[in-house]
Amino acid sequence: MKKGNQGEGGGRPVQALTQEQISELTALSAVLNKAQIADYFGICENTLRAIENRQPEVFEAYKKGKSKAIANVAGNLIAQAKNGNSAAAIFYLKTQAGWTEKQAIDLSNTDGTLQPTTIQLVAMQEDHTSVHSEH
Repeated sequence: MKKGNQGEGGGRPVQALTQEQISELTALSAVLNKAQIADYFGICENTLRAIENRQPEVFEAYKKGKSKAIANVAGNLIAQAKNGNSAAAIFYLKTQAGWTEKQAIDLSNTDGTLQPTTIQLVAMQEDHTSVHSEH
């Protein structure tokens, strides 16, 4: 039975992460999002966010792990681009330098005028002969 008034110890205990769990979180943040990390620790995502608010070092560990992983992958991408990997170079330039690819579609015919589109409807009669109609 609950003891005391509402807000006086009747709820669940406040959860916190240990230093060991915070170290794990740093490593996990390189490959998992917050919902997946919460699942890993057996808590819901809202609880993880509440822990981050109570323990700022948890949020800092998450950001640090994510940033280190991004820096590592980006470094590898740049190295590949410098070594002649054109796909890596193009990807880097598109995501970091604003490069885009645009293709123009020519809707005019050779004399520069637009032509109407002809749609032909074909229906089969019971005797298997075609009936044509143009719109």
